[in-house]
Amino acid sequence: MNLLALSTAEPGCSLAVFHQGQLVYESIRHSRLTHSRRLLAMIAPVFPDQAGFSLSDVDGFVAAKGPGSFTGLRIGISTVMGLAYAVSKPAAGVSSLDGIAFRFSCADVPVCAMMDARRSQVYCAVYRFDKGQLVHKTPEQVCSPDHALSLAHDPGTLFAGSGALVYKDLIVAHTRGHARLAPPDMHHISAAALARPALSAPGFFASPANALAPVYLRHGAEANP
Repeated sequence: MNLLALSTAEPGCSLAVFHQGQLVYESIRHSRLTHSRRLLAMIAPVFPDQAGFSLSDVDGFVAAKGPGSFTGLRIGISTVMGLAYAVSKPAAGVSSLDGIAFRFSCADVPVCAMMDARRSQVYCAVYRFDKGQLVHKTPEQVCSPDHALSLAHDPGTLFAGSGALVYKDLIVAHTRGHARLAPPDMHHISAAALARPALSAPGFFASPANALAPVYLRHGAEANP
C-alpha cells in the first residue's frame, strides 16, 4: 500500500510517505511560518522525486485528527481531504496521541503520551503494547499534569510528547527520580507512526471510527499554527 501521512497538530509539521508498505520518505519541519504557508511547499517536491512514484499512485491519505492546535488541525485535515479528493482516494484520521505512542510500540512498559494543551493542562492517554500490538489504551482526555500522572501509576511508565517535555520536572518528582522519558528527538507527533494503523488493519479506511474529522477534546483549544 502507498500512503501519505501528515500531522499539523502541533507547531512542528511531520510528513511520511510509504511505498508498498515501506517507509520511503519522512520529514519534520519547525519554523515560524504557519502551516498554511509551508504545507503544500513541503509536499510538492516529494512526488515523484523523493517518493519514487506520483501523487496519483497514493492509495490512501492519513492525517492527525487531534487533539492539538485548533488552526493546525483544520489546515492539515483540509489539505489531506483536498489531496484525496483530487486523486479520488480515501482519507482517514488517526489520534495525534497515537502518533506519539506508536513510536514506542515495542516497549514492554506502559507509554503515557502527553501533549501540552496549555492553560496548565495536557492531552493524554496511557497505552500498553504487547509485541508491537496495542492491547489497551485509556480514554483520551484533557486534564491537569497531576491527573495525567495518576493515570500512569506504573513506576516503569515511559513518558513522551510535548507535555512530557514541559512537565519534565513534575514527572521526575512524581516518580522520585526514576522517570523514563523518551529521547529528546522523539517527543513530536510522527507521521510515520500515524500510518501504522492504516498499514496493519484491513478495512481501516472504511471504518467510521477513522473518519477524518477533528477531535479537539476541549472547546476553545489554542489556535496556534
